[in-house]
Amino acid sequence: MKTLELEVDRKSDWRVLTVRGEIDVTTTPRVRAQLISLLSEGKPNVIVDLEGVDFLDSSGLGALVAALKLARSRSGELRIVCDQQRSVRKVLEVTGLERVLDRYDTVAAAAAA
Repeated sequence: MKTLELEVDRKSDWRVLTVRGEIDVTTTPRVRAQLISLLSEGKPNVIVDLEGVDFLDSSGLGALVAALKLARSRSGELRIVCDQQRSVRKVLEVTGLERVLDRYDTVAAAAAA
């Protein structure tokens, strides 16, 4: 079992949550709690870097969608970075969430858009 690592950073007006490992039913509560915390501080603009994520299940997708709704309710934004991680991109494509979540290839591109 791979551990989940969460790292928070800033990139101009954005908070960046870098996630490494697996986002599944056991790790989603940590991801969700961190997203809620970040979206509750100041300007609710968050970039979620999923480049280091090996696995993403429906509970993780639910956390991302809930975070997007929270960001929008506070006039903020949630952007996803996922370029090289094909398994995560495939999940977003198959579920249709690539049309809902703003996806970028790099953190720099997400922050600049």
